[in-house]
Amino acid sequence: MNILHVVQGYSPGVGGTEIQIQRVSEELVRQFGDQVTVFTGDCYNAGGFVDPNAPRLPVGWTEINGVKVRRLHVLNWAGPILRPLQWLAFKIKFPFNEYLRVWYSGPHIPGLSEAVSLYPADVVAAASFPLLHMFTALGAALQSHRPAVLVGSQHPEDRWGYDRPMIDKAIRRADAYISMTEYEASYVIRRGGDPTRVFTIGNGVDFNAYCSLSKAEARDRLGMPQEFPVIGYIGQLGRLKGVDNLLQAMPLIWQSVPNAKLVLAGAITSFQPHIDAIMAGWSAEQRQKTTCWYNFSEELKPALFSALDVFAYPSGYESFGIAFLEAWAAGKPVIGCRRGAIPWVIDADVDGILVEWQKSEALAAAAISLFNNLALARKMGEMGQQKVLQKYTWPVITRRFREVYAQAVHQVKI
Repeated sequence: MNILHVVQGYSPGVGGTEIQIQRVSEELVRQFGDQVTVFTGDCYNAGGFVDPNAPRLPVGWTEINGVKVRRLHVLNWAGPILRPLQWLAFKIKFPFNEYLRVWYSGPHIPGLSEAVSLYPADVVAAASFPLLHMFTALGAALQSHRPAVLVGSQHPEDRWGYDRPMIDKAIRRADAYISMTEYEASYVIRRGGDPTRVFTIGNGVDFNAYCSLSKAEARDRLGMPQEFPVIGYIGQLGRLKGVDNLLQAMPLIWQSVPNAKLVLAGAITSFQPHIDAIMAGWSAEQRQKTTCWYNFSEELKPALFSALDVFAYPSGYESFGIAFLEAWAAGKPVIGCRRGAIPWVIDADVDGILVEWQKSEALAAAAISLFNNLALARKMGEMGQQKVLQKYTWPVITRRFREVYAQAVHQVKI
């Protein structure tokens, strides 16, 4: 099969969707011998779509692990102008404000529509909403009479991002829609999606990379002491990810587990000053119990997860939460929030604990309970590891993607 993926970013660009499409693309080549091409922008992350000063990647063609990648230039000069306009229009519910929002967020990629139309793919798959390239790729695929598959990765709690009738209309026009969880699938169907064209696939993780490193080996590699209990947050340090909630819970955790250590690791965002301000309010002793790994390399991630005793990811805005899979693959119990898609990912009290969103007291209590019951923590980690091995490895996820692609191609040919 000749497959064209259209995505907002690609390696070495960072982000959950970027990693997902990269791993699926590479696995399609490895496992099935498919020809896979990726059209993407030249930004490292979504911040580059609106920030004229953000760093760029080289434009043009390259090949990464058997996948042909074409990076096109992203125009972002309008971001600073549109930002206040689109936000005001959204707040006052100005008619058609969804168009201002999508034009603000971008990415604006001149030539993308023509490139998709001319490329001789059997199927065009685009990820992810609410970004502009999704609509461009869909329109170009349908205009050139090729099946179009949309990988939405929606988290409906983010109304600014996903409460847009234009997204619902695009899904109805597509030949298939891939959701990450049944929660997302139900949301799409409630808003008019055809149930026979909505497929729940989930996300994946490189299981072997995470399960092969012991906690002792990981701590040695990171220069961390062996004898202390460690809780960690590993993910984007953004406003919606709940990292501030974990920081607010830490003084409560230290009251009961005074020797606990905190690992804070992730890509720095504009939310960083708020994170710094919270930690500045801690005592010198508390700050000494915290280790920060900012903008770490992808190769270091398995060691960071393996070094933990408990993984806390109190995000309220996730279409899935690939970080939970990474923690489980390393055999760690997880703490997540009872919000959005996350209860469809974590089996409460089996492989993790669910707490109310933005409730630092509940988050602290969950962490303390795992620190005080190591047998329970170990059992939850083992259950999560088994679940990942059975359902969420990249070979398994890629087979599900390909089945949807093949069905879309077949339906168009009928």
